[in-house]
Amino acid sequence: MNQDLSILQLVLNASLVVQLVMLLLLAVSVTSWAAIFRKLFALKRVKSLNDEFEREFWSGTSLNDLFAAAAQNAKSSGPMERIFASGMREYQKLRERRVNDTSTLMDGARRAMRASFQRELDAVETNLSFLASVGSVSPYVGLFGTVWGIMHAFTGLASLQQVTLATVAPGIAEALVATAIGLFAAIPAVVAYNRFARDIDRVAIKLETFIEEFSNILQRNLGAHSPSGH
Repeated sequence: MNQDLSILQLVLNASLVVQLVMLLLLAVSVTSWAAIFRKLFALKRVKSLNDEFEREFWSGTSLNDLFAAAAQNAKSSGPMERIFASGMREYQKLRERRVNDTSTLMDGARRAMRASFQRELDAVETNLSFLASVGSVSPYVGLFGTVWGIMHAFTGLASLQQVTLATVAPGIAEALVATAIGLFAAIPAVVAYNRFARDIDRVAIKLETFIEEFSNILQRNLGAHSPSGH
């Protein structure tokens, strides 16, 4: 009896539709775990690069030197450095056009940083909607497999004269494996989604705070021909 009701036997003996549901859920689970690990490493890298640039920014290095370094490291820089570079680029373009109006200069720099901020946030949020979908849909897909399996099991029992627990149990157990796999796919996705959503919110708050602080620094430096320190 134990051998007949092993997980492998249940999967192999399940109906074709239930097996396809299980296969789909296993594929989704593997893809979900791959997305979780990618996101985990990506967020760790974003945090590390942001912290590194923030230390450099507040170390007293001139804005022009920071901007030159950001231009050189464009491919390997973090979100905060790219936002800084977009703000400085717009600021310097307006100064080169001899725009001296404070509000025009500040609005231009802020708009450039806001646009860059939105791009960075979109990049950081990649795969998050996929995890949300896996977390919400997988249990229902598993449930569909279970319902179908139970229907198939009872249809098979209809021709039997005498039905005992021993004849019912394998069919029901096969069907329930689909729900178990659905939950196995959904639970890590939901946990990871909540964790990543919280981490991304923190990154967004940090970037918005930086935009405000950098805007204040630019405003203070408007008296000079070009910003040289802060």
